[in-house]
Amino acid sequence: MREHDLPRTGRGKSRNHFDDDELTYEKNFAEEPEWDETPDKPEFGDRWSTWDLSTPLERGPEPHPDWLVTELAAVDVERGVLKTGKEADVFLLHRHIPHTERGCLLAAKRYRSHDHRMFHRDAGYLEGRRVKESRVNRAMASRSSFGKEAIAGTWAGAEFNALVRLWEIAGQLDVPAFTPYPVQILGTEVLQEFIGSPDGTAAPRLAQVRADGKELADLWRQLVLGLTVLARAGYAHGDLSPYNILVHEGRLVIIDLPQIVDMVANPQGKRFLARDVHNVATWFTARGLPDVDETALTAELLAEAGLR
Repeated sequence: MREHDLPRTGRGKSRNHFDDDELTYEKNFAEEPEWDETPDKPEFGDRWSTWDLSTPLERGPEPHPDWLVTELAAVDVERGVLKTGKEADVFLLHRHIPHTERGCLLAAKRYRSHDHRMFHRDAGYLEGRRVKESRVNRAMASRSSFGKEAIAGTWAGAEFNALVRLWEIAGQLDVPAFTPYPVQILGTEVLQEFIGSPDGTAAPRLAQVRADGKELADLWRQLVLGLTVLARAGYAHGDLSPYNILVHEGRLVIIDLPQIVDMVANPQGKRFLARDVHNVATWFTARGLPDVDETALTAELLAEAGLR
């Protein structure tokens, strides 16, 4: 995929700052000065790549995938909305280098500001989550405007950090990745691997898949493996269902992890895990998969997490 190709002109002209050595005061001008208000954006596209705005700890684990565009000459182009929700919207983003064929599709998840609805029953998910500054914890508990902004940042950070951790653990265990690759986080925007076809068609949700026989059994095997890695990391998804699992060319991918639950720190961790298992086991059983024992699976996952 290619965008309109024009030479890059730079990221804007330099401007004076208040800490410059020499200041020119407006009262000394004989006539009205002309200020440079040229927007800092590329000739084509919606913005420059934000890759260099994230710190190394705010980027995905190395080695970065070959498909990921990390060059600073890249631009980001919005391709539309993939999903809307009460807490966040997901956009399709094309990051590419002008004049070349190099580009990739990303899913940009942007959490809503404090004046929009926050997570449904978010108090249960927030148990066990704390930030370093006590004043921020108090603001989050009181749901002040500042506290709601902090909660939005907490959701974004929790999802990105979980994706990084799970990607790393899958690599250490030499098992296929079952979550999207976490590209970067910038504020309350989480960029991650787009799961779908090169033309921008998103992969279907598990709830939309018509599978039976060996295909259904293979999807269950992948899901159990993913849940096992989650449990070994000490996590429960917290809101798992056939609606936040994607299936792309036979690959099962678990998405929507902002409410991820630390099963040790959260006193309701076991309940969240049991609910996750029940939701997916019920779906697979209804589709005709035999020998699905949710009680046994829940016990196995608790053992993986070091809980009983």
